[in-house]
Amino acid sequence: MHTSSGHTFTGGEFIVMGVPGLTLDDATRKIIMDVQPSGFILFARNIKDPSQLRALTDDLRTVCRHEPIITIDQEGGRVSRLKEFMTEPPSAMQLTEHGDLDTIAEHGILTGKLLRLFGFNLNLAPVLDTLVDIKNENSLKDRTYGTTADQVVANASAFARGMAEQGMLCCGKHYPGYSMANVDPHHGLPTVKRSLEQLLALEWLPFKRTLPRLDLVMVGHVSYPDVDPSCLPATLSRTMVHQILREDWHFEGCTITDDMDMGAIKANYGGSEAAASALKAGNDLMLVCHAIDSVPEIAATLLTVPEAIRQQSYQRILALRTRLAAPVAFSLDAFKKLDEETARLRARVIRQSSPLQESRAR
Repeated sequence: MHTSSGHTFTGGEFIVMGVPGLTLDDATRKIIMDVQPSGFILFARNIKDPSQLRALTDDLRTVCRHEPIITIDQEGGRVSRLKEFMTEPPSAMQLTEHGDLDTIAEHGILTGKLLRLFGFNLNLAPVLDTLVDIKNENSLKDRTYGTTADQVVANASAFARGMAEQGMLCCGKHYPGYSMANVDPHHGLPTVKRSLEQLLALEWLPFKRTLPRLDLVMVGHVSYPDVDPSCLPATLSRTMVHQILREDWHFEGCTITDDMDMGAIKANYGGSEAAASALKAGNDLMLVCHAIDSVPEIAATLLTVPEAIRQQSYQRILALRTRLAAPVAFSLDAFKKLDEETARLRARVIRQSSPLQESRAR
């Protein structure tokens, strides 16, 4: 452990980690107690029913000596972790083709209420990538809020505003963009040949224009060699994170990496070394979703990053923690009411969807 300015660093300050199951096992509990991560991300493997999920998030809070980030991917459509026990909300594409900003804001409000009920304080949404080709194998498909920058900005902002009304923090993703990628970063590293001028004319506009309302920005695993000749993934690129996002665009909030367990990183850059490189690049939080046993090693490696960099990131993380909303009182009746509202929203949107949209979503 490293002590500086009254704070004893564990390395966990810069980690948001997954947990293996429906409850905390002893081994994971010990890792959490030792490392004290900044927070947790939950997936379908952690979700069985409403009461179990709230019990898990309550338990996670008791193991931390600080208020932890507790996050999830609840976008709508196929990326809706809560669909394990409730109605699947409409996707970003379905909402966009429905064409009503008030309905998108309603989706944000319902999402915020649901997540607060289950003990979450951050949603890893909205997606700010722009749909340029439905055939691209980039994991986006029906997750985008439009085919133009104006569409994405208006629609994603309405969703974020709705969540913010309920105290739910948001995270814009996946800067610098998977829009033109034709490789899924879950499996390999996408390389996109786009110039700075081209990016600023399309893919980067939604990120730049929504920055003031974003609590975090997620940095994706994609290489833009015409912008950063090192060909590093953006997550490991100081050019992409520190120079462009922080210095050029003046973003003062936290950044969080896409999952450091993805093939784009693991296959080429290792585990703990890649996390240290991501911190040096200007990222604040590293997502470690699946390789939970590696968290202590990653935390130890993060302690080797120069103190000045760690301190800068830690100050941004502390500022974020002051805005984490406490969970609301839980009841099954409250959940059932929100589920019914979600079902009505879905029926209204899907009923008016086009055959083209339905085929795209599939």
